[in-house]
Amino acid sequence: MSKSFLDTARRVIKIETDALHQLEKSLDESFDRAVGLMLAATGRIIVCGMGKSGHIARKIAATLASTGTPAHFVHPAEASHGDLGMMGSGDVVIVLSNSGETPELADVIAYTRRFSIPMIGVASRAGSTLLRQSDVALVLPRAEEACGTGIVPTSSTTMTLALGDALAVALMEHRAFTPEHFRDFHPGGNLGAQLSRVADLMHQGDAIPLVVEDAPMSAALSEIGAKGFGVVAVTDDAGTLRGIITNGDIGRHMDGLATFKARDVMTPSPITIAPDALAEKAVGIMNDRKVTCLLVVEPKNPQIVAGLIHIHDCLRVGLG
Repeated sequence: MSKSFLDTARRVIKIETDALHQLEKSLDESFDRAVGLMLAATGRIIVCGMGKSGHIARKIAATLASTGTPAHFVHPAEASHGDLGMMGSGDVVIVLSNSGETPELADVIAYTRRFSIPMIGVASRAGSTLLRQSDVALVLPRAEEACGTGIVPTSSTTMTLALGDALAVALMEHRAFTPEHFRDFHPGGNLGAQLSRVADLMHQGDAIPLVVEDAPMSAALSEIGAKGFGVVAVTDDAGTLRGIITNGDIGRHMDGLATFKARDVMTPSPITIAPDALAEKAVGIMNDRKVTCLLVVEPKNPQIVAGLIHIHDCLRVGLG
């Protein structure tokens, strides 16, 4: 019995994979025109669909919104009861319907035509009402549905989802959308942690342990104890970074420690990182160098200490 289930799974995946290959080969200049239309939008991208197409439309809208293209989903049935007002001048509407004849879409289509709102239609029938009314028609290949009966949306929804992803990625690449931009829309969860910058987690201002190089070691030890990071940065009188004192440095200079100045004990040229670096990079450096913290320096002047990031700060947000 389990072998039969596995055979079904493999058959479904193969059919849907074949459908995606058909979609890839069918794309033409209409895709370029759709992207151009979306780039020209001064408002939002509105995505509509009914039933299974509605679920795909929600995902496409979410993907667009999270990758720098303002977008939201409008339910066609709700649109007929007031939500048409969520569409306006400057928007572009994407309407999904495998048949292209979904009756609940009629008011949305009519509204876009009445108020000259550009519409991109996605359907599998080139002569359907939706695609005939669209400013840009994206025709899905008439691929076999994976259900075996041809009545359950499977391959068609997979193709529509992939087409939406292709539109979103094309827009991302055109806008040079970076992981840092992506992080701005995903501040929470594991993804947000992975995209956190050092500046988001670092300690700064009075929290930074600092002493001048001529300070006696008693002052350096007091600063280490007060700030609680187990290190102290050493600067000259002008604030230029000269070195760092760690617990290891102290252990190597125990004989006569009280007679030393900070510059006598410090390790020169400490490992540093910029505030705009990903915190994940900081974790990698700390792990590789077997240290628990890094000094953060000004991007335009790497001799000036801007902060300190500790491994515990990274662990607290799920990195490490």
